[in-house]
This record gives sequence, C-alpha cells and structure tokens, in this order.
Amino acid sequence: MGVRVFVMMAQGQSQSAWTSFVPLVIMLGIFYFLLIAPMRKRQKKQEQMIADLKNGDRVVTAGGIYGTIVGIKDDRLTLRIADQVKVEITKSSVSGLDTPANT
Repeated sequence: MGVRVFVMMAQGQSQSAWTSFVPLVIMLGIFYFLLIAPMRKRQKKQEQMIADLKNGDRVVTAGGIYGTIVGIKDDRLTLRIADQVKVEITKSSVSGLDTPANT
C-alpha cells in the first residue's frame, strides 16, 4: 500500500513540474522573438553596411563626426572632415551613412 501511494505522488509531481515548465519555455520564446532576433538583424545590417563602405561615402561616426571617406585600410578608414583635415578611425566606429536628408 505504501509503495502505491509513493508511485501516485511521484506521478502527480512530475505532471505539475511539466506544466510549470511550459510557461517558462513560452516566455523564453517570446523573449527571443521580441529582443534577440531584432538585435541580430540590426547587427547583420550594420556589419553589411561597414563591409560595403567605399571611397567617397559620407559617414557619421559613433562620436558624431561627419566626414567623407578618402582612404580604406584593413580595419581603418581615413575621413576628410574639413579642407586639409583628415582623421583615421576604425571601421567599427562608423555608426551609419550620412544621407542627403541629414545634410
């Protein structure tokens, strides 16, 4: 008799543990689709934009400097920010292209 009660209790506990696990899985799925997936999409778009940079493109850096690309090296860019003023920056510091609407 005692074994039977123990088996019934064990079955009941495993079922309730399973039903308490389902909401956690659902919350993780929602978290992924609302936060992680859009962030990965934005990151891939940023990486593609940096890979497509070429001489003559107008860019904005993460520090807010606007300039025109005049040279490209492995991991660095040379920007002309004014007449006779050039600065060298890392490619990763480019935050975006300067669109005509911004100028």
